[in-house]
Amino acid sequence: MKKLYGVTTAMVTPFNDQGEVEFTKIDELTDFLISKGVHCLYPLGTTGEMLRLSVGERKSVAERVIKQANGRVNVFIHVGGNTQEETIELAQHAHSAGADGIGVVTPVFFGASDKELEEYFVKVARSVPRDFPIYLYNIPQCAANDLNAEVAQRVADRFENVIGIKYSFPDFLRVNEYLNINEETFSVVPGTDRLFLAALAMGCEGVVSGVSCVYPEPFVGIYNAFLEKDLEKARKYQRMAIRYCETLKNGSNMSYFKAALKNRGVDVGYMKAPQLDLTESEMEELYKKLEELDQSYFIEPNSIF
Repeated sequence: MKKLYGVTTAMVTPFNDQGEVEFTKIDELTDFLISKGVHCLYPLGTTGEMLRLSVGERKSVAERVIKQANGRVNVFIHVGGNTQEETIELAQHAHSAGADGIGVVTPVFFGASDKELEEYFVKVARSVPRDFPIYLYNIPQCAANDLNAEVAQRVADRFENVIGIKYSFPDFLRVNEYLNINEETFSVVPGTDRLFLAALAMGCEGVVSGVSCVYPEPFVGIYNAFLEKDLEKARKYQRMAIRYCETLKNGSNMSYFKAALKNRGVDVGYMKAPQLDLTESEMEELYKKLEELDQSYFIEPNSIF
């Protein structure tokens, strides 16, 4: 089964100023990311403002990314929704649309027990073919539920297509626990961009990175240097990635991503209400900082291809 690996980019979702999805801009962003060497695409997650979209919009975005990628890279669709029924509907759609796999976040907002979390993921896994890859997704600081390694192990034991987990919290003790799940087959990918190299050294297979949606170059550089066993170069790229992460607010506000992409020549439109776009003065300050970084690292701001 296909896996998330290397630089998996969590994609933003382009909207117009009325909050409607801009599909041609999805095409442009997809081509930009593939041209920069990312290995997998992960639309409709946290970076993609997932819960701001209707089920119909999410299906349409998934179809568009899959079509535009056209087999050039793996595409895993995030399908976690507000209800179990919605999540299952999106999971089944992702399979029928030709996705390489899916990610499923824990239930959000309302607290869930370990047993409830286990049964939730089992029901989703049961709803799709047993050879369709599924990644669990744990982001407790946003979802209000934490998925521990024991529960993840039980779900993976019950369904062989639950092949990994995306963990978006900087706790390496927990990462190590996840790495002990079915060691030969279970895949662990962090969602903490600033710890990419350290995670690779621990045995993780890649990163699911939001900042790489704007600046893929340092993340691809980290992964390639690691494969080449050139740790000095990998550390250099990691320091570079951290500076971009800090400048782009570590993905805490996707308006920084969208403004920075526009500065690179990839216009992905606006934020979805109630989130606001950057003000003119905020954009000027951001562009000044990015210009300094781009010059330091010899990255062309408008280098689309």
